[in-house]
Formats: sequence, C-alpha cells, structure tokens
Amino acid sequence: MSQIQDRFTMPMPDDFHAHLRQGAGLSAYVRGHAGQFGRVLLMPNTLPPVSDAARLEAYREEVTRALVALPEAERFEPLFTFKILPGMRGAEVEASARAGAVAGKYYPAGATTNAADGPHSFDEVEEALNAMEAQGLVLCIHGEDPEAPILERECAFLPRVERLLTRHPRLRVVLEHLSDARSVHFVETGPENLAATITAHHLLFTIDDMIGNSMNPHLYCKPVLKFARDRDALRAAVLSGSRKFFFGSDSAPHPREKKECGAAASGVYSSPSALPALVELFDSLGSLDSLIPFMTEHGAAFYGLPRTSRTVTLERGPWKVPKLIDGVVPMCAGRTLEWRVARN
Repeated sequence: MSQIQDRFTMPMPDDFHAHLRQGAGLSAYVRGHAGQFGRVLLMPNTLPPVSDAARLEAYREEVTRALVALPEAERFEPLFTFKILPGMRGAEVEASARAGAVAGKYYPAGATTNAADGPHSFDEVEEALNAMEAQGLVLCIHGEDPEAPILERECAFLPRVERLLTRHPRLRVVLEHLSDARSVHFVETGPENLAATITAHHLLFTIDDMIGNSMNPHLYCKPVLKFARDRDALRAAVLSGSRKFFFGSDSAPHPREKKECGAAASGVYSSPSALPALVELFDSLGSLDSLIPFMTEHGAAFYGLPRTSRTVTLERGPWKVPKLIDGVVPMCAGRTLEWRVARN
C-alpha cells in the first residue's frame, strides 16, 4: 500500500456479494466491476436459479463469455454460489462443491428479489447444511424475517441465526449486507465462525437519503437503509479493524423503468461507483488505510482464499457519476465524487 498526496494504491479489492443477473444485461454488469475488483462472489437468485451443479456450470460459461470480452487487466475472478432450496439433498450440495461453488446462499421465502422459492426455516434444509459443514462451504444468509415490520426484519431474524450457530458450530456463516446497529453487536459478540458483509450504500446513506425530502427509488434496497446511528455503527465496525467484517457490495442492477414505477424493485446498482465513493468517505474520516483490510484481507481470510497480488490506484480528481449506465441508474448518479480509479 502507498498513499502519496493525491494518489492511493491498494490491493485489488474483493467483492463478496454481487448480482450480475443473466442474459442481455450480464455483460454490462460485468463491466461495472471491471478494473476495480479482483474477485467477485456471484449470487444465485437468477431465473432459473443457480441451484445445482449443471446450472452453476451454465452460469459460469455465461459469465466467462462476458469476461473474455474485456481487456485482460480488467477481468476479475468470479466466485460461485448455489441457491439453497427446500428439501435440498446432501448429494446436490456435494455436486455443487465439485463444480466449484465456494458458498451456498440462503434466502428466506419471500425476503427479496426472486426468493419466493426459498425455505421458510433452516429445518427445511438441514441435510444441505450438514453437507455444507462437512464440505467446508460457507453459508451466506439474507438475514431478514419477511413477516416482521420492514425496519425490524433484520433484527427479528437474529434469533434464527443464533440457533443455527448452536446446531452447526463448524459451519462458517456470513450475515449479508448488515444494516442495523443491533446486528453489528450480534456479529461482534458471536463465535469466530460468524462474519458479515457490509455494503457501500449502507456505509454512505440513511433512510433520510431515501425518503427524507423526496422518494429516491434507486436507494431502495433490502434490507432497507436505517438511521444515522446504524450507519455510524457500521462505519465503526469497519474502522475497528475487526476481521469479522468485510466488503460485499450487494450491487443489484435493475433497469430504470423497474425502479421508477408504481412498485419499485429493491436493489442499489453500486459497482460502478462503490470504490471511489468509499475512498472519498474514508479519506474524509482520516482512515483511508482502514479500507485495505476491510476490502482486501478479511473476506479472503474467512473464505480461505489467498491474498491478491494485483493492485488498483485511485487518484484525487473530480468526476461526475453518470446519471444512467447501460439503462440503470447507478449509486451516486449525477453526484461529483472527489476520487476516481486511475486508468492506464
């Protein structure tokens, strides 16, 4: 790492939670991560879902086609997950592991985009969880109770995670996209096999940014943005240097017409602007160096991956985030950021 006046060089970050979708939009969403991230963990809630080895292989081929169209220096390594469905057998988990999956993703039924087919409890997937524990796979959890009030859904789900950890003490568990100060405390005081991802938008924004003066559907996500005290607890977790917290963008693109409508889809398209925005934030906090373990070390260690040898350089210099990128409104659209990725 080097920080010399108006340039900041860091190891190439990992993104341990991202949605690339599928079909026509996938190549565009791959470009959103290009040249900024070295490894990207891809979520499986596509249609149809990536829920077995055959679909994982098919999705890998689709992603690879998009990656090889990029200059070699801008390509990232995709990491794959499978979607855990009710009644999933241990043999299916083992086959997905052989196909290269590093994690399985648990979406509670109805909790978020394309989650209607998810389990209603961990009991429905006990055989799959046992197989994941035996295989050394990571369990990623969208930790929300869809039956609870919207601002309480994350906190309401925590007792389920506590019971899960008691039943599966060797299973590595990641609570995704923390948004609540109470969840931060839960992870901080939990066992060593419990960790969490934190997004750029939950570090940057609060519910007032989404619905304070007017409704901004492009900041509507699940879990929804919370209050300043929650945002500040997330920042403090990153600044603390705790190895339990690492970066996952949850970059989730939806075409503008799916956001600016009567029933806006949930998701923030953050990958094109997340890294410069976070460098700006932590520069303003006087803690640029805190980004390095958060974005490049802690997640790799938890997943058992080697540290990257690649680097990325950011330079101080204003640039305006486009209002539209490939038909999607990105995070910080129209805003001038003070840092940008240096392009060779």
